[in-house]
Amino acid sequence: MAEFSNPFRPGAGHPPPYLAGRHAERDEFIRLLGQSTILDNLVLTGLRGVGKTVLLDSFKPLAINEGWAWVGTDVSESTSISEESTAVRLCTDLAPLTADLVPTTEPARHGHRLGYDALMEHYHLTPGVSLDKIKAALELAWGTLSREHPHVRGIVFAWDEAQNLTNQSARAEHPLSMLLDTFQSLQRMGLPLMLVLTGLPTLFPKLVAARTFAERMFRVMFLSSLNRSECEQAIRMPITDARCPVRLDDRSVGVIIDMSGGYPYFLQFICREVYDAFIQRADLGQAGAVPVAEIERKLDTDFFAGRWARATDRQRELLFVISRLEHCDQMFTVRDVVQESRRGVEKSFGSSHVNQMLATLTTQGLVYKNRHGRYSFAVPLLGRFIRRRRRSRLPPPDGRYVGC
Repeated sequence: MAEFSNPFRPGAGHPPPYLAGRHAERDEFIRLLGQSTILDNLVLTGLRGVGKTVLLDSFKPLAINEGWAWVGTDVSESTSISEESTAVRLCTDLAPLTADLVPTTEPARHGHRLGYDALMEHYHLTPGVSLDKIKAALELAWGTLSREHPHVRGIVFAWDEAQNLTNQSARAEHPLSMLLDTFQSLQRMGLPLMLVLTGLPTLFPKLVAARTFAERMFRVMFLSSLNRSECEQAIRMPITDARCPVRLDDRSVGVIIDMSGGYPYFLQFICREVYDAFIQRADLGQAGAVPVAEIERKLDTDFFAGRWARATDRQRELLFVISRLEHCDQMFTVRDVVQESRRGVEKSFGSSHVNQMLATLTTQGLVYKNRHGRYSFAVPLLGRFIRRRRRSRLPPPDGRYVGC
């Protein structure tokens, strides 16, 4: 049995053993790569655990196969400290692609090779504001690359965790606006430089708030959970190997799908636990079974507890009210929350109070507000967790509380 390792990998951004679904998204990305002039860039968005990073990584070989160069990074908060920090990030990403190229226009003393130092020197020596400087650096990079490698159709700039991008208006620094202005301007000039941004649902509203033209600049893909057929493929395909000691019947597969809600991360997490549990029971000569309560308890501790700890008692009371809404995992309004609080909470919530608390919970990453003024949980299956948490605190018949 030790010859075949547990194939499921629930880490953040780790590629699953089998990437189920997402065919329409990959087809759409290939369509975007076919643009002769870049009119549509891409925003790939969705809740945590829905597989954004994995899908982004799967785009890279598609782009290369279509003749595009690919540069990318995970965006940290430091990228948006200033306009120059964003320029540094762009040049850092580009440098491995251009480091062995001889520039078409000699940038100061680094004329022999167009590495990071040469790109940044060209940036600093270009007159004007940060926008003028980074545009000049990117123009030089593309002009050199297209001359040395005419078969390259363009460059994809892929930035993950892009919800971290922001403007710093208090310090008169607007790095997010500069990024959007740079790509829009260069694309209007005909340069095939495509921006692919991946992030939480707060990303696209932030882009539009920075520059209204972002609404027309991006094609937005919102990743939802997988359907049952795709979930079944994600569960069964990794264990089809004849050496695999675990086999799952239809009932076990159905339980896993229902527990996961179709979210890829949860599928990997639950399948990993189920695989280990089946092995242990087999070693004891027992039939395999999905240990639902044990897995939920571990999932609550590993995934939800840290996020839950950010909320105050009153905020948790509000989140419990939201979890009682029939459509809590889709969208809800302030009015929905106020009305529900009058039915099930000793001290109900008023509209202004709900508005203020939802704004705070948005900052804490527990809910988010879409562009149409409606809210959603920012964490998948959070409603289920809250209801489990609430049940564990209900007093038994003797009046004593159980759970934490």
